[in-house]
Amino acid sequence: MLALRSSGYVLPNSATNQERMEWLAAAIRSYKGHASVVQVQSFDDLPTEQLKRLFVEARSRDYQKLMHEAKRLLALPTARKSTARVNGIRRRFLEITDIDFFESPLRVRLENLLAHADDSEKATPGKNRKQKSGEYLNRLWMTRPRPGIDRVSSAWLIRRFIDLKARFVFGTEPNLHPDAMPFDMFCTQGFGHRGEDCTFETLCKQFAVRDSKVKRIAQIIHDADLGDEKFGRVEGQGLDRVLNGWAKQDLPDDELLKRGMDLIEGLYESLGTLKVQ
Repeated sequence: MLALRSSGYVLPNSATNQERMEWLAAAIRSYKGHASVVQVQSFDDLPTEQLKRLFVEARSRDYQKLMHEAKRLLALPTARKSTARVNGIRRRFLEITDIDFFESPLRVRLENLLAHADDSEKATPGKNRKQKSGEYLNRLWMTRPRPGIDRVSSAWLIRRFIDLKARFVFGTEPNLHPDAMPFDMFCTQGFGHRGEDCTFETLCKQFAVRDSKVKRIAQIIHDADLGDEKFGRVEGQGLDRVLNGWAKQDLPDDELLKRGMDLIEGLYESLGTLKVQ
């Protein structure tokens, strides 16, 4: 986000930012408020290249400040290093990268600096406990086109734990598919964001999915989708980048969803041999 000289802030017009603003507007309207998502085409006194340069300069200042702190911390003897402080720096790094829309050159330098301090958090497998309802079996499920991390993971959860024969369709108007169950759509029907929960978490709670690995995945998806660092999970950042990379290849929605579901399945299986936290 970049503060304008006069007033307000500006964000690049990307699919991710558009989705976040849509969810924010939907939340405001759900509380009887009024909200509009506005797209600005240009500024007469700020050419596009100048705007990009200002974004890069702003993020470079953020990276420089954090890099200085990281170097001081990592230079300490091992016995004096605080895991909490290292994780705090990593979380702030993710905050900066989330708004580093034009990739400051300092980003990679700080990422490399933190790489050797990266400690993965672990969990062990648990017993699967599922709650199903006949109302949600053998259903057609509907979500928005160009599925991102919350939608592909929700589709994976649906097919693996809720509706083994689930079929998926894409669209923006639920009324065009009256027999489909909507999920992660900008409407009050079906399953979506509820309170502080992303759609994946909503489905877990609704269908009482208590699998310990799913619980960790829910935290990963939450942090990647909402970007609020509620759980301090960093794994979803990589998954999100992979999905965004595939989306840029102009893959069909169904292929994008299939690849994303396979990606989440791989994540789920990789947690099977890890130690519980």
